[in-house]
Amino acid sequence: MFGNLGAGEILLIVLAILILFGAKKIPELAQGIGKGMKEFKKALRDVEEDIKISDKPNGNSEKK
Repeated sequence: MFGNLGAGEILLIVLAILILFGAKKIPELAQGIGKGMKEFKKALRDVEEDIKISDKPNGNSEKK
């Protein structure tokens, strides 16, 4: 993921984030991102499950 970034660039990015958001906001920001990712993964699993159910020839899919 960070194949093209060296240690200096990563350190600079981290410092910029600290300056922009402050030390108190970073845990809240990370928690929000984590919750968002969790919800996205859950929704993705639900959609995949719905697709698998509707693809079965003898499944309980509703046809209108």
